[in-house]
Amino acid sequence: MQDEYVLELEHIRKEYGENVVLNDVSLKVKPGEIYALLGENGAGKSTLMNILFGMTVIRDTGGYGGSIKVSGQEMKFIAPTDALAAGIGMVHQEFMLIPGFTIAENIKLGREETNPTVLSRIFGKSMEQLDREKMDQDARRSLDAIGMSIEEHVMVAGLPVGYMQFVEIAREIDKLNIKLLVFDEPTAVLTESEASKLLEVMQLIASKGIAIIFITHRLSEVMEVAKTMTVLRDGELVASKPIAETSMTEIAELMVGRAVSSTVDSEGASTDLENADVVVEVRDLHVAMPGETVHGATFDVRRGEIFGIGGLAGQGKVGIANGINGLFPAHGTVTVFGQELNFSKLGDALHKGISFVSEDRRGVGLLLEESIAHNIVFRAMTINREYLRNYGGMKLLNQRQIDNYADKMIELLDIRCYSKKQRVGTLSGGNQQKVCLAAALTMKPQLLIVSEPTRGIDIGAKELILDYLAKLRREEGLTIIMISSELSELRSICDRIAIVADGKIAGILQPDASDADFGLAMSAALK
Repeated sequence: MQDEYVLELEHIRKEYGENVVLNDVSLKVKPGEIYALLGENGAGKSTLMNILFGMTVIRDTGGYGGSIKVSGQEMKFIAPTDALAAGIGMVHQEFMLIPGFTIAENIKLGREETNPTVLSRIFGKSMEQLDREKMDQDARRSLDAIGMSIEEHVMVAGLPVGYMQFVEIAREIDKLNIKLLVFDEPTAVLTESEASKLLEVMQLIASKGIAIIFITHRLSEVMEVAKTMTVLRDGELVASKPIAETSMTEIAELMVGRAVSSTVDSEGASTDLENADVVVEVRDLHVAMPGETVHGATFDVRRGEIFGIGGLAGQGKVGIANGINGLFPAHGTVTVFGQELNFSKLGDALHKGISFVSEDRRGVGLLLEESIAHNIVFRAMTINREYLRNYGGMKLLNQRQIDNYADKMIELLDIRCYSKKQRVGTLSGGNQQKVCLAAALTMKPQLLIVSEPTRGIDIGAKELILDYLAKLRREEGLTIIMISSELSELRSICDRIAIVADGKIAGILQPDASDADFGLAMSAALK
């Protein structure tokens, strides 16, 4: 039967130079099926999707082997528009929105509704006038379908990341003749309730006969909504089976090639923090970050502590880190190791021994067009004047030192790449996050602030990063502030956890406090 499968990928192979990144990968997706594509960052998922969507990077690096069939017809996509024309769309992990446009304009981008004018009858369709009423109606219909109540005429700039994700999804739902949607880490930036709503929307979409390829690292979501799963590891297909015939434990072990633990080993955690010096004092901190406003946060962090900050999306937890680091207007008092921060002085936190790993790795943390090596040492080079050598009175790059150090960090953090010279923008999201962490540690900070360090990262990479943070505290006594939407993650590694609600600290809890206490704090009911 010709339309038994909406998508067939057969014997896909891709090489970058001598490096084989996909080797004989095949999968078949049925109409109306939610099909989970799983694997660690660097396993080959992104490359496989780049091939499916005809991305330029594939064509410019020698193409690929194997074949693609859509509804039984063999296809050779040379541009994303070809995939769209064949009925394939994608909801991206990294947002593809234009900040200066409204929500409706982003949803209808490239498919604008227009009305003819006198000029268009003379000079052609390009002179037609936008039918904004019809565009708003279409956008409203798509937003309503996913339960998003925000007005369609609101500008995208300044929206919380969770809202941006829903705009991405609404844009794909608006497209006509869609046969298959790829959801790439769609819940990575959503709250628990938003993620639950999204899973419902995915099931609704599938019930209408539209297939979904679901790429995620949240295995509980896979078990809840997917029908079939395929696991890639190091470019190889290691398993394909119905979800009913597997478990989260088996999937995790297939992904990483070893047994995985459910929490990070916190051996060596300080047992005498009450007597440790207070090295970070935050008093009445206010931060004007859109969607993450802080309204007077106050807390202390002790030397050698991993201090967690959690809470629901939009309550201000992310704003605290961004305010301390001067990325948004802030006032109040923050004293770090006896030095008060000057919020009006850009980069003051860096100069006072604070390293920051931002939740926005592409917008803040990385130079996407530069190499891995350059990204790792850039801050230390410009702020601390390291990795330079004198040559005739001039400061030049010490390339040998840079290369040696980059190799060390690539090995230490298991950054999956084919060379330290590889452009960071071509790495998977999890490996980009590891480069951000490497760059922050290169500064040899007194205080490390990590915001959403494992967002969109696979289970193996998550375990590695959290375990390494615990090791830094255990072996080097590094003081760490960690902001995360994953409460279980905070409870696995932190000494104390501050819950932020309505821009203030609603409570500071021990990691073994009851679920009820954490729930009360998140609802601002803990006194």
